[in-house]
Amino acid sequence: MARKKTVFSCTQCGFQSPKWLGKCPDCNQWNTLIEEQPVEQTNHSRALAAPGKPQKFSEITSREEDRLRCGIGELDRTLGGGVVPGSLILVGGDPGIGKSTLLLQATDQLAKQGTALYVTAEESARQVKLRGERLGVNTDNLYLLAETSLEQIKARIKELKPDFLVIDSIQTIFTSSIESAPGSVSQVRECTGQLMIQAKGDGLPTFLVGHVTKDGAIAGPRVLEHMVDTVLYFEGDPGHPYRILRAVKNRFGSTNEIGVFEMQEQGLREVSNPSELFLAERPEKSAGSVVVPSLEGSRPILVELQALVSSSSFGTPQRTAIGLDHKRVGLLVAILEKKVELSIAGQDIFLNVAGGVRLDEPAVDLGAIAALASSHLNKVVDPQTVLFGEVGLTGEVRAVSQPELRVKEASRLGFNRCVLPQSSLKNLDAPKGMQLIGVRHASEALDAIFI
Repeated sequence: MARKKTVFSCTQCGFQSPKWLGKCPDCNQWNTLIEEQPVEQTNHSRALAAPGKPQKFSEITSREEDRLRCGIGELDRTLGGGVVPGSLILVGGDPGIGKSTLLLQATDQLAKQGTALYVTAEESARQVKLRGERLGVNTDNLYLLAETSLEQIKARIKELKPDFLVIDSIQTIFTSSIESAPGSVSQVRECTGQLMIQAKGDGLPTFLVGHVTKDGAIAGPRVLEHMVDTVLYFEGDPGHPYRILRAVKNRFGSTNEIGVFEMQEQGLREVSNPSELFLAERPEKSAGSVVVPSLEGSRPILVELQALVSSSSFGTPQRTAIGLDHKRVGLLVAILEKKVELSIAGQDIFLNVAGGVRLDEPAVDLGAIAALASSHLNKVVDPQTVLFGEVGLTGEVRAVSQPELRVKEASRLGFNRCVLPQSSLKNLDAPKGMQLIGVRHASEALDAIFI
């Protein structure tokens, strides 16, 4: 008998090799190549678009895609205004964070606009029914299908002709044209490709639930994220009830928008005013606590930065940052040591963003420096003051984007002082009752905030 040919596929990037390699030459990851059967060449009956002649770019007529509202405002915001017909949306997150709960709630709302098919490949229909009753799902246009075979799923789609489709999850779906196990690189890539052709050909909005690895990335090859139109990540601390839905990729909207949810017994409840939620338990007269207005897409959010600077009992001081880039924190500590002349480099430093939020923009630099200095000097920052600004290596405070939105949000929540870059004061009108203090250097900001 002829020996079957095998290939070795990288679980990180999808690279294929005829022999095993310890290191993937494409993504430079070690021990990621696994043995699989090669994908058989299949002749798909439908293409993404009808064949035609090349057209001039100036002659192509453009129009705004009609979006379908999910009925969940935070999800619509993250998607850029709603679901685009024919789009393929990948939702990832840690186990138990609420992916299936959110999609079941969204499908219940979408089923009021048309027929929805929820394919559950990990649970039985009865288990999904029990969760749906707890979430208050009650619609006649929602159909459940407990199936793992892609061929059977496509046959049921052809019979039912749904307006919306949910696959939970893509790692458990398999096609009989490939002999490898479900969840392998070949299976995930082939199943996603066929579902993409189905979605584009029929204009069927499709949601895919994706498992994540221990590093937090979508399981399977990176090509999976390139095939879909939108990638949404669920973030959240297991110790907090708050969940943040962040768009990592979106062909039909901004990738900076986020949606904020709170996990309750009845499911995920959208939080329309996250600033009040994150500041609800803030200690107002404690050293090391600072409020920073961060901008997530078009939404300003006020969050609390907490710092703790203490004497180190080890030869190498500890550096712990939760919700912030630890390398950025090390840079700010060096600026405080060299340019502000605060001797904290040899001490243990802990920095935390309260509420489980992750901040990536440089506008929180000034707030982080103020929190570290407050804890080190044991001085309380004025509880009615907010700070924002990027801090350079020489200690200068640089302007950031959209300062008017940050100041307006702080004024709405009752803050009366704002320390911001001097260059951001141009063409900026202070709201009623708000004092704007422009600073050029980090040392000037520290002189203005302590009470």
